[in-house]
Amino acid sequence: MNKSDLIAKIAEDAEISKKQANDALDSFIQAVTKTLKGGGKVTLVGFGTFSVTKRAARKGRNPQTGAEIKIKAKKIAKFKAGKELSEKI
Repeated sequence: MNKSDLIAKIAEDAEISKKQANDALDSFIQAVTKTLKGGGKVTLVGFGTFSVTKRAARKGRNPQTGAEIKIKAKKIAKFKAGKELSEKI
């Protein structure tokens, strides 16, 4: 399912226009992004938790040449499925 499919499904289920569904989804994405960027986490009970974790700097290998390279430390977004979602899958 891509974003367009999700918007169509939301619009159908909530009986709203696709534009309203798109605006709602964009607002959700923006809110989650802003919260994660600020170092917080977003918990949706029964669905899951979005959080940020730090990945340490490490050494890797260039697969084409085999040369060792340095990979910088960075923050990554993480999603952990909630119990209800896990059970339904």
